[in-house]
Amino acid sequence: MRIVSADLTQVRGPMSGMGQLCVGAGRANEGLRADWQRQLAHVKEECGFGYLRFHGLLCDDMGVVVWDSNLKKHVYNWQYIDELFDYMLSIDVKPFVELGFMPTALASGPSTIFWWKGNVTPPKDYAEWEALISALLTHWTERYGEDEVASWYFEVWNEPNLSGFWIGDTGGRTEAEFQAYAKEEYFKLYASTAKAVKSVSGRYRVGGPATAGNAWVPELIEFCTKNAIPLDFASTHHYAVMHGYLDETGTHGTVLAPERNALVKEVKGVRAQIEASSRPGLELHYTEWSTSYTPSDPVHDSYHSPAFILNKVKSAEDAVQSMSYWTFTDIFEEAGPRATPFHGGFGMVNYQGIRKPSFFAYNFLNKLGAIELKNDDADSWVCTDGKGAVQVLAWDFIVTHPGPTVLNQQYYCQDLPSENSETPFVVSLSNLAPGAYTMKLHRVGYRSNDAYTAYIDLGSPAQLTREHVAFLKAKSTGEPEKVELVRVGTDGLFQRDIPMRQNDVILLTLEPQAAGR
Repeated sequence: MRIVSADLTQVRGPMSGMGQLCVGAGRANEGLRADWQRQLAHVKEECGFGYLRFHGLLCDDMGVVVWDSNLKKHVYNWQYIDELFDYMLSIDVKPFVELGFMPTALASGPSTIFWWKGNVTPPKDYAEWEALISALLTHWTERYGEDEVASWYFEVWNEPNLSGFWIGDTGGRTEAEFQAYAKEEYFKLYASTAKAVKSVSGRYRVGGPATAGNAWVPELIEFCTKNAIPLDFASTHHYAVMHGYLDETGTHGTVLAPERNALVKEVKGVRAQIEASSRPGLELHYTEWSTSYTPSDPVHDSYHSPAFILNKVKSAEDAVQSMSYWTFTDIFEEAGPRATPFHGGFGMVNYQGIRKPSFFAYNFLNKLGAIELKNDDADSWVCTDGKGAVQVLAWDFIVTHPGPTVLNQQYYCQDLPSENSETPFVVSLSNLAPGAYTMKLHRVGYRSNDAYTAYIDLGSPAQLTREHVAFLKAKSTGEPEKVELVRVGTDGLFQRDIPMRQNDVILLTLEPQAAGR
């Protein structure tokens, strides 16, 4: 029997909030769209994310460096960035700023990535790059104030250990030769960018290397220490698949890693590297992570994702300051606009605003109180708001996959009924104040807030009618499956058996009734 038990007098401490600090989005220009903004506001309200990170802030489609025909020179233009950042801050979402990619006017070469043509080459003149970065941060300081900008993070570039994101042309080098070359060039970019950031304010936080697959963290720390370069945090990325890092065209096949602690062991490994370095205690941010690195993987749409997400966040919470889920929305165009409403996109919300199961992992997290109670069960949190209300969030995470010869794209695109958990599940709470409580039980799992399986039931139509959208939204409302009035006696005890299936996530809440009701 699995018992999640907690005593309201036994406090572990404040909830870390690590999993909700930041979330990802595709690129800056997508943030100018009305549907993107509606979805961000909804996800902010329901899931509570504090920061947002995305690519492409300095790309040509943001109009940052433009040619002035009257002045006969390039000038800076912040209007699109202002529109985006003003909107984000208006709904209390701060930027986790990824400084990249390269404006064509400053680029040393023609190499680009993705449908939207982000230039991935170094600057042809580092003085011009530094001038751009310092001018941009000066503009933000004037527009929002130093105190506000000091609360942001500034991350240098994205995944520079991949040729697709940095340099572009390997020049015929072997992988080992390219890694050495790319690292040297990135460290030059990092030092230049950090200098420019700190020239505006020493309070501004700058970090990197923002690598794929946990790479270069100890090396960047060593480089910065040796050369007296500012480094306020380390960042890197990881995805829980068996191979690969980048799918520019959205056509790769992927296989979910079979190990239950996949991704967590890598996070803890990087934390160990930091603790063994000259900068123990340095903040560590995973600025991208998910089940899979491709925007065409149906595991992102599946009910299997919420338990996966919560398992990783809980297991890694003591090793990392944030884990930014990639991404909040399917409005994501690295491989171009997607042609179907459920296409395995990264998002928690699809094009039509239909909430996927992954959305509810963060929605349930957001309903937890600020105080965590002591609890020996590794796959749950028990929390309180300090005013008598209690929340229990628990899951039954099972890696469900037939093995390395079957792609996610083949397996997760079908109806996959969940089996009952092998272990009976019980919630047991003590030292509650006697009285009446409203108990609510929420669930996400197979056919519970599971819009994707309902979509499969419809025959997986390539396009959705308005009636289809209404039907699927009704399948993912997040409403409790049970609401019940319960009474706690003078012994202060509450106990309840709860049905649990594999990869279910349940949220049980107890809210004290007002006196006399």
